Amino acid sequence: MATDLAKIAKERKIKYFLISYVDLFGVLRAKLSPAAAIADMQQNGAGFAGFATWLDMTPAHPDLFAKPDPESLIQLPWKPEVGWLASDLWMDGRPVADSPRALLKRKIAEAGKRGLRMKSGVECEFFLITPDGKSIADGADTQDKPCYDQQALMRRYDVITEICDSMLALGWKPYQNDHEDANGQFEMNWEYDDALLTADRHVFFKYMARSIAEKHGMRATFMPKPFSNLTGNGCHAHVSFWDKTGKTNLFGDAKGELGLSKTAYKALGGILHNADALCSFFNPTVNSYKRINAPRTTSGATWSPSSITWTGNNRTHMIRVPDAGRFEIRLADGATNPYLLQAGILSAGLDGIANDRDPGKRLDINMYTEGHTVKNAKKLPLNLLDALRLTDKSKSVREQFGDSFVDSYVKMKTEEWNSFTKHLTEWERQNTLDC
Repeated sequence: MATDLAKIAKERKIKYFLISYVDLFGVLRAKLSPAAAIADMQQNGAGFAGFATWLDMTPAHPDLFAKPDPESLIQLPWKPEVGWLASDLWMDGRPVADSPRALLKRKIAEAGKRGLRMKSGVECEFFLITPDGKSIADGADTQDKPCYDQQALMRRYDVITEICDSMLALGWKPYQNDHEDANGQFEMNWEYDDALLTADRHVFFKYMARSIAEKHGMRATFMPKPFSNLTGNGCHAHVSFWDKTGKTNLFGDAKGELGLSKTAYKALGGILHNADALCSFFNPTVNSYKRINAPRTTSGATWSPSSITWTGNNRTHMIRVPDAGRFEIRLADGATNPYLLQAGILSAGLDGIANDRDPGKRLDINMYTEGHTVKNAKKLPLNLLDALRLTDKSKSVREQFGDSFVDSYVKMKTEEWNSFTKHLTEWERQNTLDC
């Protein structure tokens, strides 16, 4: 093996390893293995019962084994005796093809055969709230327009800087942290990289933010819309395709419109073409649709899309081009599965290139005030069930993800939707008791 985890454990004084994987619903699962056993875990994997997590399996399925990827090793900055490892799932001596990380790796390999390599960065928004989840943790954070509020940011200095210091120590190259548009909301940015590395770091970032917030007596939530009157948690992705070596940005063209190449526009066309069908991956919860179809918040804008449109440097559209050689996809929210986010973007981009998808003419209007004047723009689904139906019937998504994966995902998420519809809400009681 190129990387010997047992040897690294001795060198770095790691006592335990978290052998982790992400299930279809984006939940991080793990076993804690002592360093004395990591050689066997590296060879054979840690055993799990797949049915006990959100994977489309039954109690009759054989053992599921999570084989750690040694290249993903992250030593917890706040608890350096523990090493975290992203893992690939195996069963009956074969990779579990429909697991999220395996799916992303498969799409990366397909892109590589075409001489392409996707690089991306994510903007993770989250709230710092009270442990019971009922309110933001900072009672003094009450401005109507709190975005970039220095005072509120510095009241959370200890939490934010501990997370940022951790990223610095890990070599992620973080470059800015801010108070976001909602009261109690923050965003932290680190440098873009290859899609798999970004996905692994995205998974770990959510775990790290939650863990450090707990240390400080708070709770970090990436829930898409935890408060109805405040801006929701987005997860914007900045994307570019490079040559196989990773040295030449194939999206850049100094002579192209907005500094984008023909390849970039085909990929952009593919994402626009597939956006509604990918919504159930990018916006995977019942709550997600409270964010992308939200009324105006107290700050004055939701900062989330409701239609499938693109533009230049204009944040009211689903996709914007803030700079040459890349574009920003503003659709996904904080609940998105990091691996399915990257896989969905890459798949749609590949589809656009393969089929010469035309993104159409860009719109330079303010979609929040003039969106109603656009007659031919597709709308995003209004709820999770509509989104799942679009995923289910999409020929393109099935070609890119495979029938088995789509069938499993749609089935399990539909069960979640059915569970939601059985729930009696307070709104129903208030509005229909006297009907």
